[in-house]
Amino acid sequence: MKKLISTISAMALICSAACVMAANAEDKTTVSVTIANGDLALTQEQIQVTDIDNDGALTINDALYLAHEAKYEGGAQAGYKSTVGQWGLGLDKLWGVTNGGSYGYYVNDVASMGLTDPVKDGDNVYAFVYTDTQGFSDAYSYFNVKSAETEKGEALELTLNKLSWGSDGSTVSSPVEGASITVNGEATELKTDADGKVSVTLDKAGQNIISAKAPEGIRLAPPVAVVQVNGEEEPTEAPTEAPTEAPETTTEEAATTTTTTTTTTVTSTAKTTKNAENSSPKTGDAGTAASFAFMGASVFAAFALRKRNEK
Repeated sequence: MKKLISTISAMALICSAACVMAANAEDKTTVSVTIANGDLALTQEQIQVTDIDNDGALTINDALYLAHEAKYEGGAQAGYKSTVGQWGLGLDKLWGVTNGGSYGYYVNDVASMGLTDPVKDGDNVYAFVYTDTQGFSDAYSYFNVKSAETEKGEALELTLNKLSWGSDGSTVSSPVEGASITVNGEATELKTDADGKVSVTLDKAGQNIISAKAPEGIRLAPPVAVVQVNGEEEPTEAPTEAPTEAPETTTEEAATTTTTTTTTTVTSTAKTTKNAENSSPKTGDAGTAASFAFMGASVFAAFALRKRNEK
């Protein structure tokens, strides 16, 4: 009997450990999500995927839902919708756009069969809204490099390809010639050659987002490569204020006038998020509270000293 109880206890411990390991594995499932609506709306956002639809698997649907929940104004309720139809789970709204189900989604540059396709840790998920809802001519495009790290002034070699559908239903990859390269949303003079290749040199330290505009005659879901450029960021120069001419004064006025010094405070140009502004304490409130606390402590000390002198 004791042996049986020990065996059952051991099995229970094993099951418990397995559940904990499964939960930990799920917690570590993070994918990169990119969403395009003509232009890039979300760029390689790191999303921790959980089974939000309770289907027992981590899927594209989970990743896209959670990406909207985290980054779309109003959350997934406002910007994302998927429902089960005749052909299974389908997409009804992506990044706030409802267009009758004309969307594409890819994982690691491979066309997905549906929203229920599984995702795993480290996957790259890309979803886009078709701009051509009649002929569905928008082609998924991608660089051979998803992310990279370089030094200032160092050339980065990229190759741009697009996917199209073959006669047998399979996807065919081909280079994109004449695509115009953009860096951080700004147009450059760089264009891809006949092999889809281009050399990009970045001089701005920090994160840079490289994409491309389609050449005339084709439609592309915009590609993306995120490049971290090492080096110190150039400081932002504060605007120089023009000196103010002092009014003319007589000798007597100068003798009785107190000279004042004006100090110019240069504020940082670093951007802050809306959430940070809302959550930061107000200086005025904190100062008022500190003043009341100091007054209270002073009154208490005086009262205690009076009591001790009365004894």
